[in-house]
Amino acid sequence: MDETIEWLRGRPYYDGQIAARRTVPGGDADLAELDVEDRLAGALADRGIESAYAHQAEAIERIRDGDNAVLATPTASGKSLAYTVPAFERALDRRATTLYIAPQVALINDQAETLADLAGDLGFASGVTVDRYTGRLSKTEKERVRDRQPTVLLTTPDMLHYGILPHGHRLWDWFFQRLETVVIDEVHEYRGVFGSQVALVLRRLSRLCERFDASGEPRSSARRTKSAGAPQFVCCSATIDNPAEHAGTVTGQPADSFAVVDEDASASGPTNWLLWNPPEYERDDQGSGRRRSNHVEAKRLFVDLVSRGYQTVVFTRARQTAEQYASDSADELRERGFADEAAGVTAYQAALRRERRDEIETGLHDGDIRGVWSTNALELGVDIGGLDAVILDGYPGTKMATWQQAGRAGRGTDPSLVALVAGEDQLDQYVMRNPDELFAGDPERAVANPENDQLVPPHVLAAARENWLSADDERHFGAQFPDVVADLESVGDLERRTTDKGVRWTADIDGSPQHEMSLRSIDDREIQLLDARSGDAIASLPFGDALRDAHPGAIYHHQGQRYEVTELDLDRDLAELSPTWADYHTRVLHDKTITVERDLDERRLPDREDVTVKFAEVTMRKQITGFERRDPKRGEPIARETLDLPETTLRTRALYFTQPDEMQADLRARASDGESFEGAIHAAEHALISLFPLEVLCDRRDIGGLSTPRHPHTGESTIFVYDGYPGGVGLTREGYERLPEMLDRTRDLLAECSCENGCPSCVQSPHCGNANEPLSKGLAHELVDQLLDP
Repeated sequence: MDETIEWLRGRPYYDGQIAARRTVPGGDADLAELDVEDRLAGALADRGIESAYAHQAEAIERIRDGDNAVLATPTASGKSLAYTVPAFERALDRRATTLYIAPQVALINDQAETLADLAGDLGFASGVTVDRYTGRLSKTEKERVRDRQPTVLLTTPDMLHYGILPHGHRLWDWFFQRLETVVIDEVHEYRGVFGSQVALVLRRLSRLCERFDASGEPRSSARRTKSAGAPQFVCCSATIDNPAEHAGTVTGQPADSFAVVDEDASASGPTNWLLWNPPEYERDDQGSGRRRSNHVEAKRLFVDLVSRGYQTVVFTRARQTAEQYASDSADELRERGFADEAAGVTAYQAALRRERRDEIETGLHDGDIRGVWSTNALELGVDIGGLDAVILDGYPGTKMATWQQAGRAGRGTDPSLVALVAGEDQLDQYVMRNPDELFAGDPERAVANPENDQLVPPHVLAAARENWLSADDERHFGAQFPDVVADLESVGDLERRTTDKGVRWTADIDGSPQHEMSLRSIDDREIQLLDARSGDAIASLPFGDALRDAHPGAIYHHQGQRYEVTELDLDRDLAELSPTWADYHTRVLHDKTITVERDLDERRLPDREDVTVKFAEVTMRKQITGFERRDPKRGEPIARETLDLPETTLRTRALYFTQPDEMQADLRARASDGESFEGAIHAAEHALISLFPLEVLCDRRDIGGLSTPRHPHTGESTIFVYDGYPGGVGLTREGYERLPEMLDRTRDLLAECSCENGCPSCVQSPHCGNANEPLSKGLAHELVDQLLDP
């Protein structure tokens, strides 16, 4: 790769973009003996597996010993063998069943094919059979799966929620009676709303297993207190800071019941990392901090690498960007005379039809597709083979995602290339200035909140449909369970019955509560996007996203086509889009207010007894007031229009902290020309939020903020940071616990940026609904200084 990197340095567009270069060395495998049953050993040997990596062998032994286990090793480290061996051994020995759960059907399909081939080699008489059970199966196909009674069943959490648990006693009794092992693949993906929902589904699974008394083998570990009928949980994760804690949160099991295996012993080749920072340019009216587009820089690298024969994937943040730049990259390759390579370039994102995604995955694996612009939909473990190079178009938002995406590069022990192309915003530039944060810093924490008061009631109702409720179910649904049951009973959804075993509740409703909620979101309302020419639906967006991305006048990209939204009909939940040649992009403007409903916890900042930090239930109200048309190359507004859209309301959790009147008076007195206290708290809020993903696994859009020089609840200047999901999913709780450390990072961010008046690298936010006005960087630095060192 040295020759290729030097070639990149000599390209006409190169202007010192390589801010740092690191080589992560590869390593030889650390092997251990694989002691398994003879028939299974023979089938594995036929696949070239005669020994195990040390981490695989350790995990297998811990699972055999009865521990819950979580494997937290990198992509392509062979985690699947660690659960395959125990699952097959238990099926061979006593027809015990294993439930494998993954967040995407593509993962299900990959694993099902591999496991089914292995089971087939054991022979029909072995009793080991594998089936998938997903929403893509017809009713007849699902019936056939149940008739076959597989010992290993692969499904998604959605299908477990909709299609298995509701019919547990009627159609799946054979499965739950023998269920010993539950595999949760990609457990780090179960965070935020999705993770909180899945955690509640798994609590429903556990309580159903208890009713069936799916006991499994006796547990030999004295460190684990086994609930009657609870299956054993095996979780697979990317590298996160809290694997056992997070696995416990998701599964409902004690964190200390999980054995953690996180030392990777697999073989790998060297990975050449380039931290690529687009050149900065200065403008009289904006100061420094503006940089050339990271999308354009990533496109140049992509086209160069593909033209040199490297199979390359670009990971980018937005589906619209993937679509647009895949098309632009193919055009440029054709212009250079690489027509064959251009034909093998495409975009990959979750809104594509399943058939198209399958084609792209197969093409990457077979080599027919030479380059892809993808959202994080390809980040998960779907088998696409090894790539020569990966380009990260902007910092992916977390170290975990960065390493997951980078892990797609590498064919065996061959060298590979990863280029992280920075955007101009705060988090990207912080990583460029502090590369050790990426290569040596601690990983982030994953969080979910199965006690979310907006999620628990529908899951309690679903559980009552699956099997009667008792007071003992508080173990599964938390301290709010009695109140939730009382509320559901008061509105007639639950019926109380007194039996010789105590009080029981059953669901007294028509229909299916499972089908009335989506695990992937809290707001189920969606807007269909229609091509005005054909009337065909080209995509759908959640209601809140549609107000932001599909308002009248918005520019929307899809599959290489640029559209303008001509109408948003909220009565029919439809948006009409017409093709356009517009060469600008759009960004909404909005107003926000926050009301504190209830304070939940409070503390003082260290060394500042006069600064109150609180964690609270809040209501955030947002009104989109208009949008800007912006030049895509310079990022400058070129026009502004008003919009008449409905107000949205979010009941959530937030942290907030005050700035005493004395501090406000002092900072107002210090303000120089062009500065203001309002600009200082606004800038500090932006900077603080921008670094949130360094502590907690989240996207910047998952966190919102508001700053005000005087809030009616506190009577003082206040900065709010709120969780962007109804009920909160644990993000701001983590921020509340770590606010001093986060403020310290914020101070470093403000001090390290070389601009004078504030720029995208420090205090300007691409998500600000007030067009980044007012902002006072220097005064914000003084404010944070006074909060930390009075």
